Amino acid sequence: MAKTDNKTSVPKRRANNGKLSFGGKWQYAKAPESTDHVAIEDRYGLFIGGAWVRPKSGKYFATINPATEKKIAEVAQANKKDVDAAVQAAKKALPAWRKLSGDDRARFLFRIARILQERAREFAVLETLDNGKPIKETRDVDVPLAAQHFFYHAGWADKLELLFPGEKPEPVGVVGQIIPWNFPLLMAAWKIAPALAAGNTVVIKPAETSPLTALRLCEVFEQAELPAGVVNVVTGDGSTGAALVRHPDLNKVAFTGSTEVGKEIQKAVAGRSVDLTLELGGKAAHLVFEDAALDQAVEGVVRGIFFNQGHVCCAGSRLIVQESVHDLFVRKLQRRMARIRVGDPLDKNTDMGAIHSSEQLMRIRGLVQSGVDEGAVLFQPKCALPKNGFWFVPSMFTGVTQSHRISREEIFGPVLSVSTFRTPEEAVKKANDTSYGLSAGIWTDKGARILWVASRIRAGIVWNNTFNLFDAASPFGGYQESGFGREGGRQGLRAYVKLRSGLLPG
Repeated sequence: MAKTDNKTSVPKRRANNGKLSFGGKWQYAKAPESTDHVAIEDRYGLFIGGAWVRPKSGKYFATINPATEKKIAEVAQANKKDVDAAVQAAKKALPAWRKLSGDDRARFLFRIARILQERAREFAVLETLDNGKPIKETRDVDVPLAAQHFFYHAGWADKLELLFPGEKPEPVGVVGQIIPWNFPLLMAAWKIAPALAAGNTVVIKPAETSPLTALRLCEVFEQAELPAGVVNVVTGDGSTGAALVRHPDLNKVAFTGSTEVGKEIQKAVAGRSVDLTLELGGKAAHLVFEDAALDQAVEGVVRGIFFNQGHVCCAGSRLIVQESVHDLFVRKLQRRMARIRVGDPLDKNTDMGAIHSSEQLMRIRGLVQSGVDEGAVLFQPKCALPKNGFWFVPSMFTGVTQSHRISREEIFGPVLSVSTFRTPEEAVKKANDTSYGLSAGIWTDKGARILWVASRIRAGIVWNNTFNLFDAASPFGGYQESGFGREGGRQGLRAYVKLRSGLLPG
């Protein structure tokens, strides 16, 4: 069993007569549809320089299961000294990693992707426990897409000069990355993979309320024999993230999270030679025209807002329906909402799991109450919620105007606001009447209309007759208060390289 700094007890896989076993003190989580178990340690340290270490503060905090409110594990609270140690480890590892051939870097990324696939169920269950989302989402979306990002970027690692013809791409350097609580594993993969493919080293901070899959990913790095210091993981609260953003040895910061925090990060790096990409909030418009396949559109709208309990920055939270089909569409939508199964996230039949935290639940309740107070009509299907945990019924408001708070503010929960339009011009005007610009959806049978509307909507992603479909080869990002820069695809790789002229003598 590998040694660890400061004698911290951490999860390690070890050979034992040809079988895999775990070291350390464990508890076990069991999903009801399987006899498989997922081992969870009582206490986790920090992953710095290829080793597990205790936080210098000596402090830990609990991460809880949103569906039960029970503690899952304790996680290290990193302070400035821990962050500095992580950045110095990444800085030390940078020269060797950047000199490594693209082909060799690709081998590591392919290895990581394969191990993620092999341990897919383990990651799916752990993500569901720590986050609250249904197991069928973590199993069928989050983990496969995380592996896809490592596979995809492995394919580019030895082709960067082909990707940027006439230029000589070089890594940016040491990258600080901060990821949100709504897609912990996926966000880690979609930030780490392009950074490593381009030859950078990383210090990543997961959200304090959902850190376990990022920590489990460190086991995958060890199993893949990734060189020490190439990826470092520091856990903690907002003070840990602030220390990372302000560290003078960072060359780039990549953040996904709220618009408010994104603005603070932008201020913190102003005046420094630090690259920055921000993927922030959204208030997506979902446009349904009278010629759309309405039953298909209903399914798309349900997926657009109730997927992951509405904890999605690109969620289709503003439904704008052509007036002539509004009443029919709303009736269909109400019938479909009544069939949404809310409950135990580890049950494979659950459609909507737990709200991620008590703080988020309070925000959702407050904004829903504002909708009622401002005169919108609330619809909530009858739904028996569990007694323990954080839960909210799938909700829909009709009679919503552009001035309502529920139409303008990001709720980040399972709440849909519905309004109407008469003409395509009015639909576009209402879709663009927001301070955000991340995503939008269009439902119509006419291809020419799709092209006309999509070209006029100010959003980074526009889905046509579908919603919330993602692919590692597609760039993701927004405009206005939804941030800047792109992640995923060739455009996402551009954020992790510096380009120099490749046409120099010799």
